Amino acid sequence: MEVKKTKHPSGLYTLFSTEFWERFSYYGMRALLVLYLTASFADGGFGMERSAALEIYAIFTGLVYVTPILGGVLADKLLGQRKAVFIGGLVMAAGQFALAASVSYDINSNLAMREFLLYCGLGFLILGNGFFKPNISTMVGGLYEKNDARKDSAFTIFYMGINLGAIFAPLVAGTLGENVAWQYGYMSAGIGMLIGNIWFYARRVSLMQVGLPPKNDETQTSLIYKDWLDILFYSIACILVVAGIIKLIELLSESTLDIIKLSATIIGIIYLSWTIFKGTKGKTEWSRVGVILVLAVFHVIFWSGFEQAGGTFNLFAQQNTDREIFDWLTIPTTAFQVINPLFIVILGVPFSLLWIWLSKKGHNPRTPYKFGFGLLLVGLGFILMTGAQERADLGNLVSPLWLIGVYFLHTAGELCISPVGLSLITKLAPPKIVSIMMGLWMASIALGNYLAGTMEAILHKFDFELYPFIAGETIFAALLVIVLGPLLTKMMKGIH
Repeated sequence: MEVKKTKHPSGLYTLFSTEFWERFSYYGMRALLVLYLTASFADGGFGMERSAALEIYAIFTGLVYVTPILGGVLADKLLGQRKAVFIGGLVMAAGQFALAASVSYDINSNLAMREFLLYCGLGFLILGNGFFKPNISTMVGGLYEKNDARKDSAFTIFYMGINLGAIFAPLVAGTLGENVAWQYGYMSAGIGMLIGNIWFYARRVSLMQVGLPPKNDETQTSLIYKDWLDILFYSIACILVVAGIIKLIELLSESTLDIIKLSATIIGIIYLSWTIFKGTKGKTEWSRVGVILVLAVFHVIFWSGFEQAGGTFNLFAQQNTDREIFDWLTIPTTAFQVINPLFIVILGVPFSLLWIWLSKKGHNPRTPYKFGFGLLLVGLGFILMTGAQERADLGNLVSPLWLIGVYFLHTAGELCISPVGLSLITKLAPPKIVSIMMGLWMASIALGNYLAGTMEAILHKFDFELYPFIAGETIFAALLVIVLGPLLTKMMKGIH
């Protein structure tokens, strides 16, 4: 029976709510990480320098978006998206609890054990996210036909679930961690992840057959006993593998680790390229894959700027922003992490309705042009941030309105790119490798996130200022993708 084109399937709201709790977990941790790492031993942190904390943030946020390639491959070939989501949720909950266990206010505590728990916690989150992130997004696309006009709207609604979770995370986990004790922030994030898994299980019927393991019985609408054994096995295996890798890293020299990382990167690129080659057939599919690869480059540039939010913007809020209200209330640093998702929720529905209205009028911009608009808005945000930094460099605390203005522009840019990009993958990717292509898309975010955390240190070597550089880079990229728009639109072969 055909679904009415004016109404979204109930499974969308199941995935919306599950993603809400996963993002509550992730953004609660993200709001705290750099602040926790730079906090003194006496305050329960690790007393790291700014550059060292940002480097860990860069590696973590980068790897968080690399592992979805692995999760996509396993889901496509073996597990199905639904089992992968459960595995990811359980492993990420374990990661949050490991981070909570890494906190200590005893200056004589076992630092080696604390570091082991810290890196285990981050490792569990990285690997768990690889199972969760690409597959829940793929399931959203699986609820709709390839050219369904509701799909962009559905991903925008789904994206609001992401950002509702991101609003509550700093307010709950961030406030608990920053103002009460770090471990309570991480524990609340872990509990949120468990709630997400329980909700996903309770609402499984609404998903019909979407996300079930490959070659399942066509009448099957839920996971069976064997599937739950697989979920338990993979979850425990992920935890043991991460712990083992961290212990092994402690024993290896830096040069050996560099060789291993380079080898793993080369092998990963070769395997991914071969998988895409094997799963793509005919000129039409190759043309569409080409569009994904080109836009992935611009996606990297977007995230290298946007992800300053959890790093340099977070430190700017802590060190350079006037957070006093009427001399009696201090705004927590983590509260600034609420601004972007709050704007997403406020602007999400208008943007969703805008795409539908423009589509009915025959004027809905094609995806490449939306990318151009998004990059342009991010560039304008960094022009504004440059002004804020110049005032801070004079020794002044700047008004919170500077950061609010930057986040507004970046949020509008995000709505032009991020949900539209997720929808693009489900439309253009060859059916046999849709989760793998979603993993590739997440990998472009990974590279952008890694650059976001390391760019300040890199540019400092060449005496470049961070914010003006990103402003110029993103505006140039915006103009370039708009110029390439007609060619990319033609390569999409009729897909909107």
